[in-house]
Amino acid sequence: MPVTKTLSPLELLQAEAPAIRPVVALSEGSDPRVVAGALAAHQAGIADVILIGRKADVTAALQAEGASASEGVAVHDPAASGLTEAFAAEYHSLRKHKGVDEAKARAAAETPLVYAAMLVRLGHATGTVGGAVHTTGDVVRSAIQVIGMAPDAGMVSSFFLMYPPGGAPQDARAMLYSDCGLVIDPNPAELVSIAAASARSASALLRVDPKLAFLSFSTKGSAKHPAVDKVTEALGLFQNAHPDLQADGELQFDAAFVPAIGERKSPGSSVAGQANVMIFPNLDAGNIGYKITQRLGGYSAIGPVLQGLAKPANDLSRGCSAEDVTQIIAVTILQAAGAPGPDI
Repeated sequence: MPVTKTLSPLELLQAEAPAIRPVVALSEGSDPRVVAGALAAHQAGIADVILIGRKADVTAALQAEGASASEGVAVHDPAASGLTEAFAAEYHSLRKHKGVDEAKARAAAETPLVYAAMLVRLGHATGTVGGAVHTTGDVVRSAIQVIGMAPDAGMVSSFFLMYPPGGAPQDARAMLYSDCGLVIDPNPAELVSIAAASARSASALLRVDPKLAFLSFSTKGSAKHPAVDKVTEALGLFQNAHPDLQADGELQFDAAFVPAIGERKSPGSSVAGQANVMIFPNLDAGNIGYKITQRLGGYSAIGPVLQGLAKPANDLSRGCSAEDVTQIIAVTILQAAGAPGPDI
């Protein structure tokens, strides 16, 4: 039976043509990859963009791309912006309990990451993207401190969207891998939070009914170890908390991915062999797994994408391309818009 191609985030947005043009703030507005990716998103009609940085540097980067600040492509220099004073006051209000005085708040508000997050917090932008230059830790810290966590989120985690290569078999499917970039060694309760957030993300971004596989080196008791016990405990907690969602575990990757092996190792499962959300037991497994899928399997990897925040803020790899920037902008917009999906 033919399988409908899963659209990338950019293709989804172009197909849906949102009536209101969202605004995405990019905290590294002088990086050539960021500028090229932001311009591509604007030219594709999916977003207006704010490039943040020293005005001279951002202007030079735009000129190198044959562009300039215009309607829909704004340049904000935090050191000179008329918004910075209000952002400093807000940051001081948020962080004074941590010993941040007014002078430190002003200095923080002039940093691109905090300025970009404040644009989102105070409604000037739909979401923000950074990480081409800054570390993941810096991006996540600013997002948590300024934007804050979603009320129903137990934690902030991350995922990658994995898309099959061109020429892949008809039954190849897009998948969501989590957590591959942030949470090092989640306990069972944290795995439940990661899985619940990932189910929402898969519904919103892949437009699929999520089928979650809690991965391990064991399938249904084939091995005994505390690491396996962690995964089986997480599955039990998840099923109790979210009985309407399809989930199975513990499963080895082949049992989760290959229908014939899934049927043999977990007969009767609605997930085994058909999983589209892979929940990894720790960051070692997740990071290694997504890179093998990407480099040997030829899958496209979009991410790391953050989940669990009150409003979207996303992290780029420091090895990102301009195309990666455009896709993460699209992901950020879809996260802000949401999509019909399960009540999780």
